[in-house]
Amino acid sequence: MFSILQKRELAPEIFLVEVEAPRIAKSAKPGQFVIVRAHERGERIPLTIAGYDAQRGTILMVIQAIGVSTRRMQAMAVGDRFADVAGPLGQPSEFVAMPDAELKQQRLLFIAGGVGAAPILPQVEEFHRRGAHVEVILGARNANLLILKDELQRSCDALHLTTDDGSAGRKGLVTDMLNDLVASGNRYTHVITIGPMVMMKFVARAAKALGLPAIASLNTLMVDGTGMCGACRVTVGGKTRFTCVDGPEFDAHQVDFDEALRRLSMYKTQEGQRLREAEQRGHICKIGRNS
Repeated sequence: MFSILQKRELAPEIFLVEVEAPRIAKSAKPGQFVIVRAHERGERIPLTIAGYDAQRGTILMVIQAIGVSTRRMQAMAVGDRFADVAGPLGQPSEFVAMPDAELKQQRLLFIAGGVGAAPILPQVEEFHRRGAHVEVILGARNANLLILKDELQRSCDALHLTTDDGSAGRKGLVTDMLNDLVASGNRYTHVITIGPMVMMKFVARAAKALGLPAIASLNTLMVDGTGMCGACRVTVGGKTRFTCVDGPEFDAHQVDFDEALRRLSMYKTQEGQRLREAEQRGHICKIGRNS
């Protein structure tokens, strides 16, 4: 159980892994996540589900090495096993429960930045398969960081690429592309954004200016995935919500992004300190199959 069946590098320090998890594969829905531990004493890491195959009994996860635990996971090879993969957790996308007849009337625009492409992929696949018109804006700093392009291209009506340096697609921000698409006469019923917190803040602002409902996935705030640690607290519509229990998706126009950015900054500072301490102790170089 939880064996790595396939592993593929998507970009520097970003990998896609297919993991044996039959019970999760049978019950997972778009928008949900899992909690993963590399070994029995390992840290609990929340990872969004990038895909699932009930017949194969497998799920897909994208792992970006940004700290001690994710670097341990990244070092694992095909045939290795995670100590634990728990889930599916969190609330599915609100469109999952929408009747097909109503979903077919939707024109959904997904806006993803960086590894945000992973959690939008199962949503794009599912809602397009059920008849919704689905378009995707995929943005990154450069062409090398535009992950899952082919998979998204096969699963949507239109894929729009943007890069900060112009090395692929349009040069500029995802919000520039959003404004241009609407100005060109494209009509959307909802914007769904997943990616860096600051990107989602400005996507929400742009969507509101255009009169478009917007949904943001705040999965980057999650730490233990149960709501017990309190790290993923966020204010939505003036009320406290826990991203891992009540979300990860919320009405983007109701999210206090400034508060979320402050909380995320605090966590990243602590994680960076832990990584530096581990490197100084030599832990990172010891990462391997038996770690």
